Amino acid sequence: MFVVAYDPFDPKGSINIRWDVVSWTSDGYVAAVTISNNQMYRPVTSPGLTLGWTWAKKEVIWSMAGAQATDQGYCSKFKGNIPHSCSKIPSVVDLPPTVPYNQRFSDCCKGGVLESLGQDPSAAVSAFQLSVGHSGTSNKTVRPPKNFFLLGPGPGYTCSAATIVPPSVSYSADGLRKTRAMNHMCPIRVHWHVKANYRAYWRVRIAVANFKYRMNYTQWTLVAQHPNLNKLANVSSFFYKPLIHYNTNDTGMFYGIKNLNNLLMEAGTDGHVESELILQKNTKEFTLKQGWAFPLMIYFNGDECKMPLPDIYPSLPNFTNSNPIPSSTLATLLLSALLLVFFSSRH
Repeated sequence: MFVVAYDPFDPKGSINIRWDVVSWTSDGYVAAVTISNNQMYRPVTSPGLTLGWTWAKKEVIWSMAGAQATDQGYCSKFKGNIPHSCSKIPSVVDLPPTVPYNQRFSDCCKGGVLESLGQDPSAAVSAFQLSVGHSGTSNKTVRPPKNFFLLGPGPGYTCSAATIVPPSVSYSADGLRKTRAMNHMCPIRVHWHVKANYRAYWRVRIAVANFKYRMNYTQWTLVAQHPNLNKLANVSSFFYKPLIHYNTNDTGMFYGIKNLNNLLMEAGTDGHVESELILQKNTKEFTLKQGWAFPLMIYFNGDECKMPLPDIYPSLPNFTNSNPIPSSTLATLLLSALLLVFFSSRH
């Protein structure tokens, strides 16, 4: 979808809105929405953008990360679990930069302000994630939103109709068979498996799986952001290098050991690598409750991964009295802590 206004000095200038369905839920789906300012010299200034649309059916927004709806709407028919918004025509605004980490999403929280593409491409993009309910649970039953609009400084923008993009298609090795992408559309999957939770330490296993056939990843890198990486005590099977920025040691790069696991093989029995971390707890900076056991951001080979919504992360106690977490609980945490990796298309 494009927001356009012809400018002879910037004939290709537009604001693009991409609505990516990244996973299915019991009554709907999770979508990542990206707003890109492709205007070469026109920034979007304060008070920033407001994005709105009309639902095609009776959809609701269960939860959001990186943005919020300005009106909850009429949710009186819901008992117990109340949606974030029941409005037929929701309006969504970006969150300010000061919001807590567990409410964030990649490229969010700029207060709706976007730089121009010519000035700073990385700051010309904003994104948020939302969980949509009562919408259908397949490509055949889901209907895309319609009548998108963008309000901002000045008169705002008029949007074109949304365009549905066909699924990605690749060919088999013999060139005769077309194969559609997997349902979850993940070329790479990262497991963040909380294995043990002690009083002073906790242990995590990171496993990276390659779902691509006929493609290896040589000299791969994995970047993770977590507030407890400043107390990383041990890393096995991977090399680790902290990426300290603005005197903050919460981000680091993991990469393979030469001739051992620096080559991530194509999909199959050898198409995975893994490591275990031991982290010393720092209760003054964070706790393991409310999703803090899991990373804030993940990058694979420089591509940003789309994270699940924070409210689906399992909660953990700060420590166990004597023993580590039981193995049955750990199995549940492994399934709950899947990082679905969706690479944004580069055009």
